[in-house]
Amino acid sequence: MNTPTWMRGPGPASGCFGLESALDELSYKLGIDPIELRLLNNAEVHPQSKLPWTSKYLKECLLMGREKIGWDKRPTIPGSLKEDGMLTGYGVAVGVFGAGRGSATAKGILKSDGKLVLQSAVSDMGPGTSTAMVRIGSEQMGMEENKVRFELGDTDFPNGPTQGGSGSATTIGTAVMAVCDGLKQSLKEMAIEIGAGFSGLKPEEINYENGKLVSAKDRSISIHFTDLIKQSGKPEIQVSKSTQGAAFRDKYVANSFSVHFVKLHVHPVTGVIRLKHMVSVADAGKIISEKTARSQMVGGAVGGIGMAMTEETLIDHRYGRYINANFVDYHVPVHADAPPMDILFVNKADMIISPTGAKGIGEIALVGVAPAIINAIYNATGKRVRRLPVTPDQLIG
Repeated sequence: MNTPTWMRGPGPASGCFGLESALDELSYKLGIDPIELRLLNNAEVHPQSKLPWTSKYLKECLLMGREKIGWDKRPTIPGSLKEDGMLTGYGVAVGVFGAGRGSATAKGILKSDGKLVLQSAVSDMGPGTSTAMVRIGSEQMGMEENKVRFELGDTDFPNGPTQGGSGSATTIGTAVMAVCDGLKQSLKEMAIEIGAGFSGLKPEEINYENGKLVSAKDRSISIHFTDLIKQSGKPEIQVSKSTQGAAFRDKYVANSFSVHFVKLHVHPVTGVIRLKHMVSVADAGKIISEKTARSQMVGGAVGGIGMAMTEETLIDHRYGRYINANFVDYHVPVHADAPPMDILFVNKADMIISPTGAKGIGEIALVGVAPAIINAIYNATGKRVRRLPVTPDQLIG
């Protein structure tokens, strides 16, 4: 029989279930609100290395989500609150995953028609890498987003990072920013060479402002990059840049954080569980593209619902074979399993990890969701679940 492998968020996804369940259990033993217990024990430095974090806004996540979920309605005595005849409970759990930045190369092609093409061999399995890179290129070059295109997934393009590990956006985004800086430098040098009024200036004496090269000594001297490239007789200019991984390991610890809140109903007779409301709050640095970041968080939450409530590998021990190795018998969450969700972001840049200000988001979207659901079940029923997925028979009798 082959060895099982990880879910999204290798290690922390399963380990967090044990840790956050234990914290919840401790809160009841001490008679302390589970959120308050976490706030009281918030670590200002990493408990093992004693190093500071590049950034940490876990407190903000806890406070933002507490208000959004309506935590003040949570019963302090498990099994004491009912809504429409259903046992009602609230749960919370924290998610954490490593954040970092790897090595990457990107290429930029700035055309005389005012368009920018960015290229990298990085793949994309759905998180919206292209959208994020277009946003970064647009901001850096002062261009409209519809004039920027990001091309990816071709091995003829410059080497890109692996898609995974919550590091793609920061890694390739850093290279894209370096490319944009390189394009600006090339334009300044071109202006000095052929631009009227720029001769004799140094590159640092020329400003790049929303597509225009402007003399810092005389602002009346300016030229748009499209006109400058046309004057050069070239259809475009190209720049490739490589960036290395962030070198802060001896000075800082880098993590992204999340807090997941759940409100649910449990039928007092059948044990059937109905999720009513979920709130996920992320400390993922600067949010480059809120729409795709929200989609990441929703997708992770649905994956966490599967981990907690539906997904289970069944084995025929006579032959060491999986019984349910198909999408008919292996139950993944469907639309009916996913409740209304609110996704919130602290949205504070982490400039130590990457000049993009972003931190990874893919894994913290899932890490912590399963224990938040299980903790809410305890709050609703007084029954502590220690094995996933939870099934109705574990909650009755």
